[in-house]
Amino acid sequence: LSEVDPAALVALMNDPRVRRHMPLARGAFGLAECARFVAAKERLWAEHGYGPWAFVVDDALAGWGGVQPDGGEMDLALVLHPRHWGIGPALQGGILAHAFDTLGAGSVVALLPPSRTRVAAMRRAGFVADGEVAVAG
Repeated sequence: LSEVDPAALVALMNDPRVRRHMPLARGAFGLAECARFVAAKERLWAEHGYGPWAFVVDDALAGWGGVQPDGGEMDLALVLHPRHWGIGPALQGGILAHAFDTLGAGSVVALLPPSRTRVAAMRRAGFVADGEVAVAG
């Protein structure tokens, strides 16, 4: 993430179609917020040896994602620009292969917001519903 144009990341994170699926995203996401966000994700790499990547397609930021530690579990994150939503399943497959085959994960969780009602791709990838959780209210 530290290698992509911050303006592209700001544009992605402010796209209303993306924000709709990010209930924890509140307020403005400008260059200062972007710098803090990227620094936090880079700290994950330094502290745990893994974290999210930037995904680039045709020299443009398509999104970001990967696995990241979350409360003792390994959490799948995948945030894509709407014009790249079709590549989600392929990216998810690569992320999961990395988590299990390279990092030796025993399991991976994915927290989906209530706005994500279409979850067939998650089921095809082997995810099963495991209940509901409230995060930050």
